Amino acid sequence: MITDLKEVLARSSATILQDAAGAVSLAVLLVMGLSLPSVF
Repeated sequence: MITDLKEVLARSSATILQDAAGAVSLAVLLVMGLSLPSVF
């Protein structure tokens, strides 16, 4: 299983940063959307 994970990471190393940035942006949008009603 460890070798499978290493192979996946080796194949998709170019897109890992983009995927991480997308996940962070979705989390930020979720937090902002949930806290927005308390502002008004």
